[in-house]
Amino acid sequence: MSQAATEPIHVSDNDHFEELITDNEVALVDYYADWCGPCKMLAPTVEELAAETDAAVLKVDIDELQELAGEKGVRSVPTIEFYHNGEAADRVVGVQDKADLQAALDELRA
Repeated sequence: MSQAATEPIHVSDNDHFEELITDNEVALVDYYADWCGPCKMLAPTVEELAAETDAAVLKVDIDELQELAGEKGVRSVPTIEFYHNGEAADRVVGVQDKADLQAALDELRA
C-alpha cells in the first residue's frame, strides 16, 4: 500500500488513475475544471482532506482527461467520487461540506 500524499494528487492519465485507485484502500476523486467556480470553492476543502486523512485524494481535470470523465459518467463538476479497495463506493455532485466528505471517508474505513 502506498503512503498517502499530504496534498491532492493530480491524475495525469487513465493508467495513473487506475494505479492510484488500486494502490490505495480509500480514495476520494475530485473531478473539476479550471473554469468552474464551485470547483474553486471546493478546492481548499479537498486540500485539507488530503492533508488530514490517510485517504488518497485525486484531482481529475475533466478538460485534460475528457475520456476518463466520460467513462466514469461525470456530467457536471464538481463531482466527488469515493473508492474503496479499487471499487467505486459513492458519488456526490456539487460543493460539499468538509464534515460530510470526512464522514463518507470514515464510513469506508469502518
